[in-house]
Amino acid sequence: MSIPELILTYVVVLLASLTGVGIYSELRRRRFEPTPSEDRIFRCGRCGYVYTDDADVDRSRCVQCGRMNKAIEF
Repeated sequence: MSIPELILTYVVVLLASLTGVGIYSELRRRRFEPTPSEDRIFRCGRCGYVYTDDADVDRSRCVQCGRMNKAIEF
């Protein structure tokens, strides 16, 4: 093997191993990450309490003061 072929082989092996480590770490991160919740987030306009409720409701009653609130839109 010539010197340029050795350098090319070294670079290709190095890049392939870095790509493999990146893919492995991404798959591992996704496996242990919590799944996103389907609940909607509400913030009370009167007392400022932040709470969640089911995804199928448009308005929800605050558990602190009882006021009806709309969901927060991000």
